[in-house]
Amino acid sequence: MDEGDALEIDEILEYLPHRYPFLLVDRVDEMVVGDFIRGRKQVSANEPYFQGHFPNHPIVPGVLLVEALAQICGILAFKTRENKPAEGYVHYLAGVDNVRFKRPVRPGDTVDLFGRIETVRRQLMKFSVEAKVDDETACVAELLCVERLIAR
Repeated sequence: MDEGDALEIDEILEYLPHRYPFLLVDRVDEMVVGDFIRGRKQVSANEPYFQGHFPNHPIVPGVLLVEALAQICGILAFKTRENKPAEGYVHYLAGVDNVRFKRPVRPGDTVDLFGRIETVRRQLMKFSVEAKVDDETACVAELLCVERLIAR
C-alpha cells in the first residue's frame, strides 16, 4: 500500500489479530506510515453488546470506542514497524490517559477514527486519538502501545 491509500477489510485482517465480534475497524481511509491513520467503524444495530447496553436505549460502550481507536493505532504501528501478526508480533494496549467521552455513539452511526503517533521509544508508541460522529467528537484519549514478539 502506498502512503495515503485506503485499506479494505481483507488487508485490515492482515494487520490486526482481532476477529468477530471484536474486530472494530471496518476500513482505513488514509494513512501516512510513521505519522497518522484515519479510518472508520460502521455501527450496526446488530452489534452483540447492544442487547445489554442498554435495552431500549442502545449506546456503544465507551471502552469499545477506546478499543476501536487502539485497533486503528495497532494497524499504524504494524505498518510503521514493518511487521504483521502472522510473523508473531502483537501490539498490546499498555496505557490509556486523558480519556474523555463527549457524545454517545448509537446504532446507525459511522464512527470516524483518527490516530497520530506522538512518540516512539524502543517498543513503545504513544498516540493521540479521536473518534468522531458527523464531525462531532465522541471520544479523545492518549494511548500507549507496546510491541512484543510472541511466536515465530
